[in-house]
Parts: sequence; structure tokens; C-alpha cells
Amino acid sequence: MLKIGLTGGIGAGKSTVSEILAAHGAVIIDADKIAREVVAPGEPLLEELAERFGADVIADDGGLDRAQLAASAFVDEESTGALNALMHPAIRDRTLEHFARHSDAEVVVHDVPLLVENAMTPAYHLNLLVDVPSDLRLQRLMSARGMDRADAESRIARQADDEDRYAVCDVIIGNAGSVSQTQDRVARLVDDRILPFAANLEARRRAERGPAELVDPTGQDWPMQAQRIIAKLHHGIGTRFRIDHIGSTAVPGLAAKDVIDLQLLVPDLGTARELSATLAELGYPGDDAVDNLGEGQFESKRFHANTDPGRAVNLHVRAEDSFGAVFARSFVELMRTDSAERERYAQVKRTLADDHARDGHTAGYADAKEPYFLTMRRRLVPASFD
Repeated sequence: MLKIGLTGGIGAGKSTVSEILAAHGAVIIDADKIAREVVAPGEPLLEELAERFGADVIADDGGLDRAQLAASAFVDEESTGALNALMHPAIRDRTLEHFARHSDAEVVVHDVPLLVENAMTPAYHLNLLVDVPSDLRLQRLMSARGMDRADAESRIARQADDEDRYAVCDVIIGNAGSVSQTQDRVARLVDDRILPFAANLEARRRAERGPAELVDPTGQDWPMQAQRIIAKLHHGIGTRFRIDHIGSTAVPGLAAKDVIDLQLLVPDLGTARELSATLAELGYPGDDAVDNLGEGQFESKRFHANTDPGRAVNLHVRAEDSFGAVFARSFVELMRTDSAERERYAQVKRTLADDHARDGHTAGYADAKEPYFLTMRRRLVPASFD
């Protein structure tokens, strides 16, 4: 199952995008609907709320009197905490039931207004943000929902700001234009990324990569993207393993292939193999591999690459005391601090990328850099060659 988180600020039109995704075959799990389900007449949670906040929180029709609950639960921090302690587990358990019910679905979209505010994004393979400038959202709330300006501004202010959302969401869906324009954007996203991602994930197949092509680093947010990926990996495998952003995209100002390279450090390769199935479920299938240290020396590792065709990621799983792990960190630090060596490496990359521009893959480009890396290995970890 490809799990997608969907969010957007109030008035952004998240429901419109949710409907479009459903029309393309995605299963939608609506967090707002679940929050209403768990307090519907006859639900056990209603009795628990009545016990804690008084019988008058149940309306005459047997459902929840939301205004009365708010008056009782938001009077102090203790009461609010008690409300959350009752509501959150019920919503969590019901959400898990919905996911289990659709366990055979290809794509499941969890529509969550407070996805960012509740720090939920690491739990999903892909996070979509429906994006509309705040001033336009304000106009929509006032015209379409009849809110007065003060109420609309207050609701917008209580949610995450754009910067916070951009930092943790993978795809931005502009919804400031017409519905037909949004339908076209979402249709392209489904065809070009979501469905191929889902198919690759099910087959545990890496996304296809093209030839080596260097990208101008200006305006790239590679470090931010790396942190999003690392957060998802840590959510899936736990935080006991260190994960570093390595490679050229970790070096500010250095032209690079648009590939995020990460290094996952484990005590030994036995642990690496134990993590393999979980990494594949997270979208990173892998195999045994080696680092070529030069001069006929090789070192074992695991190499995983992701299934998402929209974001190329290489995940090198290495023993924490291995030569490859030490060199990967040392090389990034050198590139960040030594401008002359950084420019030298950039020239090597440009020359070799031109030489291999007609290749259908990156293997030739990578092999051609080995003489340069051998020199760097001797310089940065000389003891390994003694």
C-alpha cells in the first residue's frame, strides 16, 4: 500500500483535491469524518466523555453537544489534557481500523487538516500539500463560508505557516486557479508519480534512473529534502541508527546529480540485512553491494534505492566503523570547507558528465570518478592503505 498524507491550510481546497484523487481510484481516509464517527450516538467514547465532563455533553439526539463539551473541556490545561487523552486514542484506533479495512488497496490517502501541526508527515511514503496564498484563503473563507475577517484570520493564524508546511511536504499542489487546472495537475501527478510509485513499491522495484546529468545547485533545497527522508526512515526503523546526508547534494554550492545520497550506519552487516524487509516496505529495496576502495580492495555494504520516480535517493547501509562510512563523512566535510578542492571536484564532475552524457545510466560516470576518489581516500583515510 502506498500511504499518502494530504493536507492544506483552511480554505486551500484540500477537499477538492481529495475528491479528485478519489476519482482516480485512491481510497480516502478522512480524519475529520473519523473524528465525527467516534462521537456518534452509541459510540463508547460518548459515555467516557460524559463521565469526565458531565452528562450534558450528550445532546438530546444521543450525539455529542460540541458547544457544551468545549465549554467544559477548554477551561484549563488539565481538562483539555483529559479531553485529548480520551479523543486521541479513539481516533487513532479507528484510523487504524480504516487502514486495515483497505489493506489491499493500491493507494490510500489520509486526509488530515493538521498533518503538519501534529508532526505526522514521517508516517507516509508521500505528503501532498494543497497550497493557496493566505490572502486568497482569507477571501475564500469570507465569501464561501461566510466568516467575518477576524474569525478567518484567527483560524489561519492558528495553523502552521507556509514555511513549516513546505519543509515537510513532498509535493506542492497549487490550487489558486480554476478547478479544471487543479484536476489537470492532480491527474499528471497520479500518472507520472503516484501510480508508478505504488507499482514499484508493490514489486519492491527501484524507480528507473536516467543518465548522469548535473544540476545547478542554485535554489535547490536538497538538505531540506534529505531531512524529510531521514525523518521517514527513522519513523520506520527507529532512531537508534544514525543516518547522514552525504554526497554532492550535501555540499552547498556544488553542482550535483539530482540524487539524495544517505548513509545509514549499523553495528554490522547482519543488522543491515535484518533491516532489509522494513526498508523495502518504506520504499527502499536493496541488495548486498561493495564499496570499491581502489587498488583491488573492496568492502561489503548494503545498497538500497527508492521506489519513488519523483525523488531519486541512494541509501548506503554501512557498518559504522567501516572505511566507507568514515570516508563518506570526511569527504563531505572536505568539500564544505576546502573551496579549492570543491572547485577541482566540480570540474572533474563536469568533464565526466559531458563524457557520459549519451549513456542511458550513471554507472559509467560513477566508475570514471574512481581515480579521483582513490586520491581522496589516500588523503582522508591514509591508514586504510598502509
